[in-house]
Amino acid sequence: MNRFIDKLKQVSQVTPQPIGFKVAQPISKPRMMLIASLPQADVDNLADYVSGADAGLLPIAKLTSEAKKLKAIAQVAPGILWGGLLKGSGQGGIRQLVRVGCDFVVFPANTSLKILEGEEVGKVLAVVPSLDEGLLRSVDELPTDAVLITSQEDREHFLTWHHLMSFKRFSDLLAKPLLVSVPPSVTADELQAIWEVGVDGVVVDVEVGQPVGRLKELRQMIDSLALPSKRKRAKTVALLPGIRGEASPVTEEEEEE
Repeated sequence: MNRFIDKLKQVSQVTPQPIGFKVAQPISKPRMMLIASLPQADVDNLADYVSGADAGLLPIAKLTSEAKKLKAIAQVAPGILWGGLLKGSGQGGIRQLVRVGCDFVVFPANTSLKILEGEEVGKVLAVVPSLDEGLLRSVDELPTDAVLITSQEDREHFLTWHHLMSFKRFSDLLAKPLLVSVPPSVTADELQAIWEVGVDGVVVDVEVGQPVGRLKELRQMIDSLALPSKRKRAKTVALLPGIRGEASPVTEEEEEE
């Protein structure tokens, strides 16, 4: 398992303290992951912009040319994990990204199955909030590691109750770790709300013109969130009706007795 998915699963599944007289080992407080998404690769002072993030995400339209950009960016900001946001449906040769230090890829459902060749890289399936429930349930059986709910619009400036209901729906139906896209202006109360409904990480756009230290502020907000009482996502279990044994027929001899 790669490092990004390993950290993400630590967030979604909290290990309980052992019961009994055994000395309990200290368990680090889980926290939502913060992923910086770069719409463009030439952001000035990149290291300052992404400071505070756990991972960075760079759009990849042409693997050969943009793999070089990813390598250069990873060298500028080596303290975080880097992934590629695949654009288009004909993505092959995923090993090029692995060789330049790509830890995970995010891809839409119309992406070619050729990306399965990159076993070393974490795979995050990007889906729309309106995905049919039947298709959504099938995601857990696919060879992917996590799910990202993408924005239906190119730019959403605030979160709504509809967003929260959508996040809750996905969390209830999926056992895989869940990521969601949020605006840079997201507040501490909003982060707490999506943390409560089962979101394991947030993806935030990083653009020229926004405050350089914004991700640091978000990091502090996330670190100060109250841990929900139930962080382990419950799986839906089919309940089968109990089968009662048929009553044995009463014989004539038993009736005479």
